[in-house]
Amino acid sequence: MRLLPALLLGSTLLSSVALAEGRSIIVLDASGSMWGQIDGRAKLEIAREALASVLGSLPAETEIGLMAYGHRTKGDCSDIELVVPPAAGTGQAIIDAANAMKFLGKTPLTEAVRQAAAELKSTEAKATVILITDGIETCNADPCALGAELENSGVDFTAHVVGFGLTEEEGRAVACLAENTGGKYIQAADAGALVEALKTTVVLAEPEPEPQPEPQPAVVENNVDLVTYLAPGGPGLPADLVETVYADFYAVGPDGAVATEVTNTLYGTAKGTLPPGKYVMKTVMHQIIDEQQVEVPAGAPVSPVAVLEAGVFDIAVTATEGGEPDNGAYWELRGPEGFVEYSYATGRRVVPSGEYALKVTLGAAELNETVVIDAGQIVEKRVVMGIGVAAIDAWYTDAMKVDGSEHFVEVFKPEKDLDGNRISVVYTYGAGAAFDLPPGDYVAVVTLGAAKVEQPFSIKAGQRSDIKVVLNAGVAAFATPGDEFIEIVSPTKDINGNRASFGYSYGPDWQTTLPAGDYVALVGSSDPKTETPFTVKAGERVELSLGGP
Repeated sequence: MRLLPALLLGSTLLSSVALAEGRSIIVLDASGSMWGQIDGRAKLEIAREALASVLGSLPAETEIGLMAYGHRTKGDCSDIELVVPPAAGTGQAIIDAANAMKFLGKTPLTEAVRQAAAELKSTEAKATVILITDGIETCNADPCALGAELENSGVDFTAHVVGFGLTEEEGRAVACLAENTGGKYIQAADAGALVEALKTTVVLAEPEPEPQPEPQPAVVENNVDLVTYLAPGGPGLPADLVETVYADFYAVGPDGAVATEVTNTLYGTAKGTLPPGKYVMKTVMHQIIDEQQVEVPAGAPVSPVAVLEAGVFDIAVTATEGGEPDNGAYWELRGPEGFVEYSYATGRRVVPSGEYALKVTLGAAELNETVVIDAGQIVEKRVVMGIGVAAIDAWYTDAMKVDGSEHFVEVFKPEKDLDGNRISVVYTYGAGAAFDLPPGDYVAVVTLGAAKVEQPFSIKAGQRSDIKVVLNAGVAAFATPGDEFIEIVSPTKDINGNRASFGYSYGPDWQTTLPAGDYVALVGSSDPKTETPFTVKAGERVELSLGGP
């Protein structure tokens, strides 16, 4: 909510206050709207506590009374009552009356102020009315006109208005009552503001002499020059990294409170300007944050020093000795408290001193080792993965290459475990398969349809190996009248009477790759199935119509 401008006297001014001359009456809004809530509490509860806080310590000689409206009946514009007549020592009586009061009626605030002024005989002596309201006039009266009338008729009458939880528009509707009598309109948005408003109006401050601004020291241009060290006493940041450091400055108030908004930010070697005072300086370099208090003196430059307690990690990864950094190489540096930095091929980072785990991968090659970085140290890590390239192509025959992306290429380590299984290294689909592999022996396995061939090969560092895997296979294409079940089996049975299966699918059209040899096509969803013998030749295509007349 946007508040109206208001003069709220803080507790620092109360030491010089003097009691208001004459008598005063507090006019309290006891209408039903005071049941509304601020911060989860009814406004009437807040008003009662505020009255108790201020009146409980009121000097005994203060002459003050209480008038209320809307506290006895609903919908009655004449429900106005002088609950406590103005007299000395009435503070507790007003507190008790407010605590016992109901809040249920309308808001005849204009007539209530008029009656309070009459009770104080405002035309004869100095008098003050303090109106506390959370709503505007609801009984067809004009508070602005009343303010002008009372000001013209009284010797020294003042009305102060405390708007409790009013909107800006509502505040304008009642502020004129105070303004037309030389009083104050104060917007109170919460319990603390209401207490301060009552202090301001019940116990008024003597006029203060116009404060004279204290001479401010001239602000020196470019009076802050940030210095950043990797370790205490140096060295500083390398020239290629210094421009990536920056420092945010947050002003520190007289009470020690740190501002949430940044006063200024300095980048790299650039100087900046800050007014004299205390600041919290947060220096940020990559993932490092150094925080400290600094003081900027008047009339002189200052060079605050940020010590990062860090080193520089510089890495480049190549496939072979003397080669250029490989963009396919991935590196990752992990450290304490979840620290992680990573990139590809190269990197140059400022990291906190400590022990780190470095992992580098390039294709199927992987390196893992520990890196220790001391504060102020530059660690240059040049990693040669020492890989070779395996280019694996599939061929139907020695003279016919397999194109397209249907065949599966997988590389295994040659050794088998007790169950006869090998460890898979890498795999892909299609022609033109190329793998980055560490030096050593491997087995390439190419699968296309029912054709599957293993091809051993070796890799040397810095060399390319072209592996030609010949499937010795051809293609069989089948057509059926409908969606009949098709299965390809061997023409002969084993000792158990079973025939080996080489794949199956459904019509009306299906084709598959088969090693060169003799086969039988079984067609049909139930036995007996139609059997069609056929032969596949390497590098050739055979087409069969199955299940027809």
